[in-house]
Amino acid sequence: MYLYSLTLQKGTGVTHAVHGNFSGGKQQEILLSRGKSLELMRPDSNTGKVHTLLSTEIFGCIRALMAFRLTGGTKDYIVVGSDSGRIVILEYMPAKNALEKVHQETFGKSGCRRIVPGQYFAIDPKGRAVMIGAVEKQKLAYIMNRDTQARLTISSPLEAHKSNTLTYHMVGVDVGFDNPMFACLEIDYEESDLDPSGDAAQRTQQTLTFYELDLGLNHVVRKYSEPLEEHANFLVSVPGGNDGPSGVLICSENYLTYKNLGDQHDIRCPIPRRRNDLDDPERGMIFICSATHRTKSMYFFLLQTEQGDIFKITLETDDDVVSEIKLKYFDTVPPASAMCVLKTGFLFVASEFGNHYLYQIAHLGDDDDEPEFSSAMPLEEGETFFFAPRTLKNLVLVDELPSFAPIITSQVADLANEDTPQLYVLCGRGPRSTLRVLRHGLEVSEMAVSELPGNPNAVWTVKKRADDEFDAYIIVSFVNATLVLSIGETVEEVTDSGFLGTTPTLCCAALGDDALVQVYPDGIRHIRSDKRVNEWKAPGKKSITKCAVNQRQVVITLSGRELVYFEMDPTGELNEYTERSEMPAEIMCMALGTVPDGEQRSWFLAVGLADNTVRILSLDPNNCLTPCSMQALPSPAESLCLVEMGHTESTTSAGAMDDDAPPQRSGSNKGTIYLNIGLSNGVLLRTVLDPVSGDLADTRTRYLGSRPVKLFRIKMQGAEAVLAMSSRSWLSYYHQNRFHLTPLSYETLEYASGFSSEQCSEGIVAISTNTLRILALEKLGAVFNQVAFPLQFTPRTFVIHPDTGRMLIAETDHNAYTEDTKSARKEQMAEEMRSAAGDEERELAREMANAFINEVLPEDVFSAPKAGLGLWASQIRCLDAMHGQTMFSMSLAQNEAIMSMAMVKFSVAADGRYYLAVGIARDLQLNPRISQGGYLDIYKIDPTCSSLEFMHRTEIDEIPGALCGFQGRLLAGCGRMLRIYDLGKKKMLRKCENKHIPYQIVNIQAMGHRVYVSDVQESVFFLRYRRAENQLIIFADDTHPRWVTATTLLDYDTIAIADKFGNLSIQRLPHSVTDDVDEDPTGTKSLWDRGLLSGASQKSENICSFHVGEIIMSLQKATLIPGGSEALIYSTLNGTVGAFVPFTSREDYDFFQHLEMHMRNENPPLCGRDHLSYRSSYYPVKNVLDGDLCEQYLSIEAAKQKSIAGDMFRTPNQICKKLEDIRTRYAF
Repeated sequence: MYLYSLTLQKGTGVTHAVHGNFSGGKQQEILLSRGKSLELMRPDSNTGKVHTLLSTEIFGCIRALMAFRLTGGTKDYIVVGSDSGRIVILEYMPAKNALEKVHQETFGKSGCRRIVPGQYFAIDPKGRAVMIGAVEKQKLAYIMNRDTQARLTISSPLEAHKSNTLTYHMVGVDVGFDNPMFACLEIDYEESDLDPSGDAAQRTQQTLTFYELDLGLNHVVRKYSEPLEEHANFLVSVPGGNDGPSGVLICSENYLTYKNLGDQHDIRCPIPRRRNDLDDPERGMIFICSATHRTKSMYFFLLQTEQGDIFKITLETDDDVVSEIKLKYFDTVPPASAMCVLKTGFLFVASEFGNHYLYQIAHLGDDDDEPEFSSAMPLEEGETFFFAPRTLKNLVLVDELPSFAPIITSQVADLANEDTPQLYVLCGRGPRSTLRVLRHGLEVSEMAVSELPGNPNAVWTVKKRADDEFDAYIIVSFVNATLVLSIGETVEEVTDSGFLGTTPTLCCAALGDDALVQVYPDGIRHIRSDKRVNEWKAPGKKSITKCAVNQRQVVITLSGRELVYFEMDPTGELNEYTERSEMPAEIMCMALGTVPDGEQRSWFLAVGLADNTVRILSLDPNNCLTPCSMQALPSPAESLCLVEMGHTESTTSAGAMDDDAPPQRSGSNKGTIYLNIGLSNGVLLRTVLDPVSGDLADTRTRYLGSRPVKLFRIKMQGAEAVLAMSSRSWLSYYHQNRFHLTPLSYETLEYASGFSSEQCSEGIVAISTNTLRILALEKLGAVFNQVAFPLQFTPRTFVIHPDTGRMLIAETDHNAYTEDTKSARKEQMAEEMRSAAGDEERELAREMANAFINEVLPEDVFSAPKAGLGLWASQIRCLDAMHGQTMFSMSLAQNEAIMSMAMVKFSVAADGRYYLAVGIARDLQLNPRISQGGYLDIYKIDPTCSSLEFMHRTEIDEIPGALCGFQGRLLAGCGRMLRIYDLGKKKMLRKCENKHIPYQIVNIQAMGHRVYVSDVQESVFFLRYRRAENQLIIFADDTHPRWVTATTLLDYDTIAIADKFGNLSIQRLPHSVTDDVDEDPTGTKSLWDRGLLSGASQKSENICSFHVGEIIMSLQKATLIPGGSEALIYSTLNGTVGAFVPFTSREDYDFFQHLEMHMRNENPPLCGRDHLSYRSSYYPVKNVLDGDLCEQYLSIEAAKQKSIAGDMFRTPNQICKKLEDIRTRYAF
């Protein structure tokens, strides 16, 4: 079996985020690390929407990310610490829209190792030096400089190693232009390593150490070190030099401390707590994330606590000596892994879990009535300040970036009966978790919908002048009339536009610089800017049937076959070309391309005829309307569209180009002209038109839907795109160096045109039955559009009821209260408030207590209270995934945690009903793992799945980690025992058990008589159930340990296994393996006891191995597109959705194997990791080709594409077609 790995949706979780002017213009960009890929985004300072400029896989694990700028520079560089054992400096090139390596210096082994640097980065704020550190022992400093050509140079590394030292965090201290200084949080474990009693480990204190890089002597000195009182988790550098006092803020448990060298004494301030918090009172509070904002005149810090509350922190100084720290509650947002304050006044929050947000900072929170806390206020040791959280006041949400991370589990199913299956994904954590329904398609936002007096048959938009920014009119054509609407603040009907309203219209367009043209069945109406009208009437009894128009040319057909061609002369008049041309068959459709810049005309006309052909005619005045080429079609063409696509220009920002530089029209910049042909059988063809000879070549086909395909040319992100309408609407566009053909997640449309107004610069105006709709597409490049339904606790697993398609979801949270406990806890605290008050304050205390009980803070914003370790809350929810309504939910008692769930039919019951089996752990402690056993609960499901009837509860002595229906009974993995249970009257009855699984059962699959059991760390065991002897016998197992997270059966002998280190492997039982035990003549089953490699006597063989690089949480064999083939679909913890697709021919496999080999050599990964060794991180990669690497072929420069194609005896177009074909055959 040979597989090809495809990523359908890139990871959406963010591990690091940095901001800076990477493109060198005035705009600020944000660079996100998504674990194993980098994404560059730009928030639009006017609308606040975030646009992705570039997303690139780096085939490695990003451990640290920083931006820096050389003194006096205008552009930020990016320095990346990864698992490659190399420091890499990248620069963003706006002209190519690519990240390029400026430097790559090797310093150690690859892999995420303890003593190889790459985990921590610290940058000197003036950009003169960078320090890169390991978790233990090693630190290296590099000096940055420029050479005579102003290019960035990097020195050889200077060592600052210290053995037996662990590092927690490091930052660059701002010291102006003195020698660069770095501050590190360290701990020396030498003493505690030698002390067996463990006392020394308790006594060891963290130290704050300053390292100075002496630029004169060119080495690093340990300048100063002092022990810290509390255990700190991170440092924040304070502006220095002329801007501030320098030094660092140390964020530790419950305290914030300011320290600096010299005669500065420590300033210490407790972290404020929420008033009347339900949290465990013994719990410490820490800051998890920070952002610094500095302007020429002021600076402040935003620090976020683990509950999500942001505090604004300022420092008061006396003669450059800090006298106090001031804290003020700012706002509450979801807990973040990174925050960035941009110069444009935006705050970007990369959430730990769930969607990421962009906020506008509306107020700095200086003049509100929020209390300000200060380190100068007198407090007892161990006491703190209290504040009341509230909804957003200083921040305004402007954009939300959907993120699926973390995906807990997912399933592909067509519950909505839409032909195309949906992907149902459980994601998130705690009260922010959701069930998301993902559909392949672009999200459409409806700007306006208005009813029309009848059913129109076409719609167009036109501008009054060619250089106008926005459209002036919308023209709607009916069967016997034409309606003209003017676009302004509102859209209203006008009668003085010059258009003929008493006739249907075939086409409208802007002509030349400032004229309009209307083609109707009886003639052509040319409306000049001064409202003069020129008419051309159709001769005799003939009428116009089809037409094609662009800025300077008009082509019409008279009575079906005769072509008449008009072209605009320099005075702006339309002139008819003398000869008319008769076509051999009836003309079904026509298309003209747009007139290229600096040219008089579009050189070719495409005509679709009823004899199933498309012909290209020349419009050159020397041989006008003569045929150039022809293509035969499988069925008649319904519509044609000529577009120029594949520009690289539109991706560069206007700010990045020189204002006075002439626009370049080099060969590489010019797009390719494509002829799109929509057929009457619902197929779209895309063919390349040769701009010189008019030949057609390289046809791609795609089935769009059941209706004939109509095509419309529109503008998207400044480039041409094609809207194709069949039973679904599709958009074909070019985005980030590759073609996308994506359906719109919207109802069926009939006719459309591009639309541009002040409110919506790039929209679509479309008609559907008797309504006119204005639509906008904002999230170009997105694969899925999603509908999210909120859940209360972290979802663990779900099952789909086969008859109704409703979902039963198990939700469980550790460190959480159930609703009942929460209410009881609130009552208790309110009672304490009442009883603590004296006589005079009793009335006030009662009011406060009642207010406290009635106050409900939404937990999805303010986080759920942390109850303490060993406390669990669970519930079972039934959800109708189509409408998102919860049918019912059942809470379990406090400290009962749902570990597994399965839907079963019991043969004993003989009622044909489905039962829900739920495995529950009681009083589970995670570390060290202690449990008080568990329960098996059985519920009977109502046939409509609208209620659960509790049957009985069975106590068991171990945790039920996995459940599975098997031959009308229930298979349960209780700890390391595998048991078969059957339904009894009062409890479940144990029928059979196997005690030979080594550690703990985490997953069970069953097929026929075989059971496939996954152990937590020993991979999969293959068992056979022998009914006659009532025995479960292990007949084969795996030779390698694997820490299983998900499995799925591919066939009776083959299973796909994902493990917690990010690997996928496929195990298959060889033909020689037998699961039949009767071959042993002695009858003692010695064959099974003999064993091999201390396991079963037979072993499965590994047929595929691949390192995905993210933990796979679910695997499923499914088809994603109607009529497609089956693929292995996976989803990962970081929000990636991908597929492994099988090769159907050896020839394809060889082709992609060679392409992968060439790409490894020609385009090595960006951060210096070797691609082959990355994909073989744990087990050598075997029989799986990396589609992500192969697809980078589409975005490398043309010269490299040509040389690779030459080595493979192909053309670049053929390779691109292969890449597109394998994608569209299985997925999108």
